[in-house]
Amino acid sequence: MMRALILTGPGKAEVREVPVPVAGPGQVVVEVERAGVCGTDVELFTGEMSYLHSGVASYPLRPGHEWSGTVREVGEGVDSTWTGRRVTGDTMIGCGHCRRCLAGRHHVCPDRHELGIRDGLPGALAERVAFPAAYLHALPDTVDAAAGALIEPAGNAQRCVDAAGLDAGERLLVLGTGTIGLLTAMLARARGFEVHLLGQELEFARSLGFGDVWTRETLPGLPWDAVVDATNAPSMPRLATELAEPGRRVVCIGLSGTPSMVDSRDVVLKDVTVVGILGASAGLAAAIAAFASGAVDPRPLVAATVGLEQAADVLSGRRPAAAGRGPKILIDPQL
Repeated sequence: MMRALILTGPGKAEVREVPVPVAGPGQVVVEVERAGVCGTDVELFTGEMSYLHSGVASYPLRPGHEWSGTVREVGEGVDSTWTGRRVTGDTMIGCGHCRRCLAGRHHVCPDRHELGIRDGLPGALAERVAFPAAYLHALPDTVDAAAGALIEPAGNAQRCVDAAGLDAGERLLVLGTGTIGLLTAMLARARGFEVHLLGQELEFARSLGFGDVWTRETLPGLPWDAVVDATNAPSMPRLATELAEPGRRVVCIGLSGTPSMVDSRDVVLKDVTVVGILGASAGLAAAIAAFASGAVDPRPLVAATVGLEQAADVLSGRRPAAAGRGPKILIDPQL
């Protein structure tokens, strides 16, 4: 048996003893070293996550989709050289045979699993997790356990940077100073963009070396070559569209609890391209490379690392007593 965090209903979570997973055909079993807690996990805990209402996710549910660990077992058909390797994995697990999967868009497969989010694949907030080998990504020695658990959000951020469509020296405005916003800014800076941030937690952003950080009231009237909305505020997509330079791009990765209203006249008359980002799949390899090379060090974003028994407190919004200023809390399931 092993310990795993189980969500049993809205606002209810407990650590339970569950059977240790066995690697089925095409699978590996990973000993989890670190797992991150993100906004999706919080929404699953509170019951606000839309998947719970559409029926693709249901309680009891084992969360955890940001993780790193070591392969301890391989199943039938899996290359044995995976054993002992440090890895992370793609959250989005496609069926592999539908039109979207065959076109390389498995992250929007209608029958996809999302590890620890949709029903079908228990997540990584546990001592061990079973995972399909085809979706593994090996971690170099220069990417430690904490950085490895930040690859998944960084893959999302990398996709935002790519979608912005900028060249070195052009100006990017990132709305939001949470984990995704800050990772987007860090990856964009590494690519040579002029990066500005708009948010509320500005001192921490400054501590990461960002000098151009603003509130809505202090934001200068500069031409913004691209705008990324990494907030959960329903007013921000419209603001992003209003701020973006004509003929350029708005990238939306944040999700609000209520519908966001965007005036299509702003989109059409400014000839703005609005891009939505779901999932890290296409950005994972580049995120690993950025971390491995030292171009981006995500570890300052980690405020604290706690054991599995404290995960429910983290989900309910209680920060560990000794937590730093960063936005990310990691769980060490072995504690």
